[in-house]
Amino acid sequence: MPTTPDRVRDLIQASGLSQGDFALRVGLNDSKLSKSLSGARRFSSLDLARIAEICEVTVDWLITGEEPPLALAARTTGGSAGDAVGLAKRYGTLRSDMAAIGYPQPWQPVNNRSGTGTWADQGRKLAEAALEKLRKAGRSLIQGSLPALVEEVFGADVAIAELGPDFDGLATSTDEIKLIVLATSHVAARQRFTLAHELGHLLAGDDQGLHLDRDVFDKGQSKDPTEARANAFAASFLMPQENLRTAVGSTGLTEAAFADLSCDLMVTPSALAYRLLNLRLIDAGTCDRYKTLTAAKAANLAGRSEEFARHVAEAKTPRPPGLLLRDTYAAYDSGSTTLRPYANLMGVDVETLRDALEAESEVSDFS
Repeated sequence: MPTTPDRVRDLIQASGLSQGDFALRVGLNDSKLSKSLSGARRFSSLDLARIAEICEVTVDWLITGEEPPLALAARTTGGSAGDAVGLAKRYGTLRSDMAAIGYPQPWQPVNNRSGTGTWADQGRKLAEAALEKLRKAGRSLIQGSLPALVEEVFGADVAIAELGPDFDGLATSTDEIKLIVLATSHVAARQRFTLAHELGHLLAGDDQGLHLDRDVFDKGQSKDPTEARANAFAASFLMPQENLRTAVGSTGLTEAAFADLSCDLMVTPSALAYRLLNLRLIDAGTCDRYKTLTAAKAANLAGRSEEFARHVAEAKTPRPPGLLLRDTYAAYDSGSTTLRPYANLMGVDVETLRDALEAESEVSDFS
C-alpha cells in the first residue's frame, strides 16, 4: 500500500523538478527530504503543509491517499459552476490542511428538530432553531454583514467571488469542511437569499458533499425535496413570521410601509410579497401589486436609496472566507505553516505581505 513518502515521490516526479530543487521549493534541504523519503525521518506537520500548498493537494491526501470529493467535481464541472467548484476545492484543500495542523472548522450546528411534517415544514422548523441560536448569541439579522454573521454564529466559511452571471452559489459539507461560495451580484437581496438557502442545506445536514445552485429561484427546483426545504428555511429565516405579523399589525401595510419593510429585512419585494401571502397577511391582489416593485424602487419609496447602493456595492465585492483567513494567519503566527496560505487568500504577493507585516510590527514597537 502506498505511503506518504510514496505519494511525495510521485509529486516530485510530476513536478518535473529534481529532488534537490523540489526540496528547496518546499523549504527543506535535500538531506532532510532524502531522510523523510527513506523513512529515516518523519515528515513534520509543517513539511506536509508546505508540500500540500505547493502541489495543490491536501495534507489529508498526503497522509491517507484518499482524494476528497471536491477534487473530482472540480475536474468534471464546467462553466461558472466549474469556476465555483474549483474555488471551493482550493478553499476546501486549505481548510483540510488547517484541520490537520490543529485549526479545525468551528462548525456550530443547531439542534435540528425538523424531521417531521412536509419538507417546507422542516425548513420552517429549522429556521426557528437557527433564529433562536442567533438570539442566544445576542445577534440580529439586520446587524452588519450576513456572511460575517453566519461565520460568527454558525461557524461556516463564507466566500464571495466573481463567478459569472449564470450561477448563484454552492454549499459543500464534509466532516472537515463547511463552506458556502456565493457569486458576486448586482442584486444584494438575491445574494442574501442564496446565502440563507445554502446555510439551510448545511444545517439540515443534506448529505450531498457538494451542492450546486445555478438559480435558487428556479421553480423546477421545487421538485427536489431538499431544495423545497432550503427555500422554506431561507424565507422563514430572513423574514421571520413574528416580525411580519408585528409589521402588518391590525391596519395592514401601505405600499410605502411594505417598501420600508423590504429594506429593513434586505429581501426582494417579490420574496416579501409571496411570504406575506403564504402567511395570509395580504391577499392575492395586494401580492400581485407589491411583487412588481424592484428592490431599487422599494428603496426609493422608502427614502433609502443610499443604503441600497451600499448593499449593492458590498454584494459586488469579492470576499475570502473570513474564518479560514483568521485560521491561516493564526497557523502562520504560531509557526505551524508558512505565510503563503494567508497571502493567497488575501490575493497578495507573499514578500509584499511579509514586508507589510514587518513594517507594522516595527511601528507597534515604537507606539
